[in-house]
Amino acid sequence: MARPRLVPAVAAGAALVLGATALTASPAAAGPGGHDRPHRWVQKTLQQMTLEQKVGQLFVPYVTGATADTASPENLARFGVATPAEAVQKLHLGGVIYFAWSDNTQDPQQIAALSNGLQEAALAPADDERRGKKAPAVPLTIATDQETGIVARVGPPATVFPGAMALGAGRDLRATRDTYAITGTELRAIGINTDYAPDADVNVNPANPIIGVRSFSSRPELVADHVTAAVRGLQTDGSVSAVAKHFPGHGDTGTDSHSDLPVITHTRAEWEEIDAPPFRAAIAAGVDSIMTAHISFPELEPNGDPSTLSKKVLTGMLREELGFQGVIATDSLRMEGVRKKYSDEEIAIRAVEAGADVLLDPQQPALQYQAVLDAVRDGRLSERRIDASVRRILAMKYERGVVRDPLVKEHEVARTVGTPAHLARAQEITDATPTLVTDDADLVPLPAGSTLVTGFGATGVPALAEKLTARGHRAEAFTTGSTPTAAVVAEAVTKADAHDTVVVMTSSATKSPAQQQLVAALLATGKRVLVVAVANPYDISVLPGVQSYLVTYSTTPVAVESVARLLDGAIRPQGTLPVDIPSAADPATVLFPFGTGLTS
Repeated sequence: MARPRLVPAVAAGAALVLGATALTASPAAAGPGGHDRPHRWVQKTLQQMTLEQKVGQLFVPYVTGATADTASPENLARFGVATPAEAVQKLHLGGVIYFAWSDNTQDPQQIAALSNGLQEAALAPADDERRGKKAPAVPLTIATDQETGIVARVGPPATVFPGAMALGAGRDLRATRDTYAITGTELRAIGINTDYAPDADVNVNPANPIIGVRSFSSRPELVADHVTAAVRGLQTDGSVSAVAKHFPGHGDTGTDSHSDLPVITHTRAEWEEIDAPPFRAAIAAGVDSIMTAHISFPELEPNGDPSTLSKKVLTGMLREELGFQGVIATDSLRMEGVRKKYSDEEIAIRAVEAGADVLLDPQQPALQYQAVLDAVRDGRLSERRIDASVRRILAMKYERGVVRDPLVKEHEVARTVGTPAHLARAQEITDATPTLVTDDADLVPLPAGSTLVTGFGATGVPALAEKLTARGHRAEAFTTGSTPTAAVVAEAVTKADAHDTVVVMTSSATKSPAQQQLVAALLATGKRVLVVAVANPYDISVLPGVQSYLVTYSTTPVAVESVARLLDGAIRPQGTLPVDIPSAADPATVLFPFGTGLTS
């Protein structure tokens, strides 16, 4: 495999993959470490590695800088060296993870150059080799969180999509596979060979503050089907390692694990029924890696430790019960959910003891690297245990083609990233996802007259107004933000008086009394109001009196374009709810059940 296979250029409407039959799981697939005879390269490389190099393979931190040679005080504080390239070499890093805030993802061309620079640093002769002892050349895992939708580190001109829950609303497995095939192909073209996606959580808690629309559905079987499609799209079509997350399941939390340790109260039987099926499906599909969750799950681990640090969960359940033989990666070790009980150094050691192979995004990479190294030298961790993880990591790199082809052709990036064919397919997929839950006010498509577009979204509100105007409608934009003040609400009401209809965008209005007040005030004008929920679909549960309600699941450009097409009558609504919408006052009462949607 000299080059990753590119998604073929196709016209909108054409399929990139076979139908649902192509998504049948292979019963023999068990991840990259599951083969009976490991690759000779893996064995030979492992034998040549020093302990320091082996331990380094477990670490995948972020590095700060737009280029491999960008000096940064933050790098100096975290690694003891100034540049990303020096950090890679000093700690013998197994990989890096890209973020926008660490200045890694400015644009596709810059990302490709950064990736090449980091790979060249990893492959450069080591000190041992310069002294005459041959050292193995091991390329990096270069990763990011490109779930699509609200979690996407690489934005336009790369192809964007509306996210997992939108795909769940579309109910089209081919569309999901194509979404992740295009995503993987474009990531690989800029040097990213691992995607921390798809999200395999089953979002059964409407109040979940961290998963929500990142999940495909509240139904385990639907999540499992789309996770399978996503894994095949990323790995088979895109030549990028997929990472299903967050094991053992983050879908029923009311707490954000970035800031605290959530507690899951499911019984073991409920876990088997609700949380486990998507992970079983991912394993059956041959997923390269599975990410842990920083959650307390007393039924599975009674000592209160997060699952990331639980040997019962990672080794006992994921490895032994579910039979996963691929790479286990922790969620970010900078998150408070895993840092409540132990020091950063202890966290790194305990994660390895639990069964983790990759220590992702550590808070103090140099200190934590040294802690793991010392734990091996002191006998707390055996070198055999480290070897087991390194073998799985090397196998993943080899089997996904990273060893054979670590560098990308920077001058060819534009041939793959954001191509007209990819953009057309993304829009076609998105057009089938918006869900018209109810339309008693008869506002889709928009009636004749003028329209005020208002509400949440500094880009979405003006973009929709502009798109409607371009289609011949009379539309005015007035952005109110996520927490409009009483004065802003009053101004929105004044503007509404000058129009025939109102389109108001909401985002997680269930947690925003100010947005609820805005919608109530607009309804009180007597104008016909269409509410467009651009995040979680549950907003209508706190918006009494709303007669017309549309859900887009994201504010990505393709989602806004789909709304404009719907309101103009160019397309008809096709999506159906992938979750129940319960009453806010009585969660046991379902207002709009799974499958609701006014479709043509």
